[in-house]
Amino acid sequence: MPLTHAVSSRNAVSLRAGFVAAAFSVALAAPQALAQSAADPGRARTELLTRHQDSVVRVETRAVGGALSAESLGQRRSGSGVILDERTVLTIGYLLLEAESVEITSASGRKIPANVAGYDHATGFGLLRALVPLDGLPIEIGDSDRIAEREKVLTLGHGERQATELYVLSRKPFTGSWEYLLERPIYTFPPVNNWSGSALISEDGKLVGIGSLIVNDAASDRRGIPGNLFVPVNLLKPILADLLATGRRSGPAQPWLGLSTEVVQGHLMVVRVSRDGPAGDAGIGRGDIVLAVDGERVSDQAEFYRQLWKTGPAGTEVTIRVLQRGSVREIRLRSIDRAEVLAKPAGV
Repeated sequence: MPLTHAVSSRNAVSLRAGFVAAAFSVALAAPQALAQSAADPGRARTELLTRHQDSVVRVETRAVGGALSAESLGQRRSGSGVILDERTVLTIGYLLLEAESVEITSASGRKIPANVAGYDHATGFGLLRALVPLDGLPIEIGDSDRIAEREKVLTLGHGERQATELYVLSRKPFTGSWEYLLERPIYTFPPVNNWSGSALISEDGKLVGIGSLIVNDAASDRRGIPGNLFVPVNLLKPILADLLATGRRSGPAQPWLGLSTEVVQGHLMVVRVSRDGPAGDAGIGRGDIVLAVDGERVSDQAEFYRQLWKTGPAGTEVTIRVLQRGSVREIRLRSIDRAEVLAKPAGV
């Protein structure tokens, strides 16, 4: 799914209507426990559904003029975030890319300026630091590795009076055309509109994921089932201290080429080349077919990214074999750290 869709309007009521048929078929196939839960609103789950209402905030950002990310995400962005402590908010990172200003709105309606504290391209997480203490309660971070298919979870976005019950459809890998790969994201059903930066909460009331996308193929055992994708919080645990201390994870940066691809009729086709990226500078263009990385054949995005990241950290030279205008070419280029072409978040 194009990343542009990740920040589309939260008022797209027609989106749900378009998923009615798929929703009905999956609901029939869901475990009996899920159906009983939906039919039994009087049981003790009421407290859990409303427990974290003041722990989820609204996040509004404005990107700097001429921001590279504005081409796909727009200059103004909004979504949700989750309070980790009195000043720290966890959200989805695309809301924060090249942000010039950031404002947090608490559940009580307070508007609080904030700074971008950290961003991690590999996971997609972003962190904010409020300039004054927040008035909501933090959510305890849980264990996302324990979230399994067919499990019930909850999601809560800013402005919602209570959490929405969801059903975990799969933990299959996800690849994004923007050089992004998650091995075990959490796919949920039914799809919800208020997903960007929203909280995914386990049945014991702990945070297990952050909302990232709406997708049209969320199931692992059948095609065409819509849902949402959440980034698992266990990916945050090893890098949280680094993000708060320096704004990024420690160690070498992941290599980046500035190459957006899609699988078209079994071929990995270049659909967009980023401005000022190594791929464009080296002569790779839209419509080229990616065939191999350093001599290793690749046929889809996951193979492409895994092979690229095996070549070494950002700054490593890599050879990309492409089919370009009917001829096979070996193009040698040097990968970079994606942060090199993005305007540094300035906060407020």
